[in-house]
Amino acid sequence: MQHYEVESPEALRSSIKCFWHASLEFAELPASFEVVPDGYAEIIFHFGGPAGLAYQGEAQPLPSPFMVGLLSQPVHFEVRQRLEVIGIRCFPWAVFDLLGLPAGKDGTRVLAHPLARLQAPLARALAAGKVAEALAHLAAYFLAHPPPLASTSLLGKAGAALHAAHGTLPVSQVAAAAHATVRTLERKFKQAAGHTVRDVASLMRFEQVRNHLWQTPGASLAGLAQELGYTDQAHLSREFRRYAGTTPAAFARKTKREQAAVARDFVAFVQA
Repeated sequence: MQHYEVESPEALRSSIKCFWHASLEFAELPASFEVVPDGYAEIIFHFGGPAGLAYQGEAQPLPSPFMVGLLSQPVHFEVRQRLEVIGIRCFPWAVFDLLGLPAGKDGTRVLAHPLARLQAPLARALAAGKVAEALAHLAAYFLAHPPPLASTSLLGKAGAALHAAHGTLPVSQVAAAAHATVRTLERKFKQAAGHTVRDVASLMRFEQVRNHLWQTPGASLAGLAQELGYTDQAHLSREFRRYAGTTPAAFARKTKREQAAVARDFVAFVQA
């Protein structure tokens, strides 16, 4: 897997963390891979073979682009032989305002959005090997259609505090960082993200555990629990199993087997 990532322009950083590209080749037809939850929403363009979402034993075709919101459990995607992906990694409290869509909890959403008109120019850029140009094209689109959420707003401040602490701050401290009451923050956050502050914080903490175990499969779970604000190791294990569908120990063993074949960086659409 080849992965390329660029930080979003400063004017977009309250909504978009980065733009990224990944290129994969699969030896078998079709190939299936698992996407594990994390603390971001992703807008996904895909090129090459058809892609589908595996659900209840059947693969439902996915158009391009589509959105992967916050996931509560792993989902499986199926592709054929070759796949190129361009992703827009967004903060969950900002993505719906960015797209002008109503917030919701649906993990995967088909986008009937003017953004879809970028499919053809992005495909031409990738066909010419101009990945950086394709990502710059996306950034230019959003700079021309700026998100309404300013970095100085209540949600911008709350999100920045939550993100900086990797989800470890109590809701009361997140509200204090946003100069709001807990009740006001929770109401506005749920309206914007479709999820509560605690929902997002839990996913952020899970993501940190997952990344630690990916980079260091032998890491101490007790130490991670203490570092990331879990009550104890058992609490960490319950939360990890809730989102990953497996125990942290089983995930670490699987990671050891697969690290030689998979790039070290996670991306939201393609994860091991």
